[in-house]
Amino acid sequence: MSDTFFREVNQEMRQAKAQALWTRFGTLLILAAVLIVLATGGWVLYDRWSTNRANASGDQFSQALQLASEGKTDEAAALLQTLESDGVGAYPLLARMRMATVLAQKGDFAGAVAAFDQVSADGAIPQGLRDLATLRAAIILVDHGSYADVEARVAVLNNETNPLRHSAREVLALAAWKENRPADALPLFEQLRDEQAVPGNLRQRAGLMADLIRGSGVGE
Repeated sequence: MSDTFFREVNQEMRQAKAQALWTRFGTLLILAAVLIVLATGGWVLYDRWSTNRANASGDQFSQALQLASEGKTDEAAALLQTLESDGVGAYPLLARMRMATVLAQKGDFAGAVAAFDQVSADGAIPQGLRDLATLRAAIILVDHGSYADVEARVAVLNNETNPLRHSAREVLALAAWKENRPADALPLFEQLRDEQAVPGNLRQRAGLMADLIRGSGVGE
């Protein structure tokens, strides 16, 4: 038999096998291809929708910041409330934080502290942001609360592993000084002044406050 004969036989056998496979799995292959196309198209549409929502949230947040900077606190607060409930990604949390600032800007210091405290107590929020909210509440309370109020909040920040510890100590020292407790404020200011790890501008402020307190006769 010639080689041509064997080639023709092999070709027919391959065709027969291909036909059998198509008969058995052809519908499944078509269905799989359709599903892949649909899944790809769905993902593209979802990604575009998500991107548009994120862009819209970013625009709303920027607009709220602009309104707040212009003193239009009511309009800013309304926009932030909408963003907190309908925003995507990190924007609802940013809206919560900014809302507290807007409340303070409006003169509602109790409301601002309460808003920051709610963020601090929310276990679903990253610890760094919770600590920042704690510090922000304490800063407001320096002028609109008591030394005890400030101390109760910054206590969790006043440890050697917390990156906000220096700011927390400055806030506590300021609260002590504002409440006419210079003997409590002085060692905190001096610690900040003398510690090399403290940022330069904070060390400078602490040194000025320490000199001011010592100039009044405390610590001599």
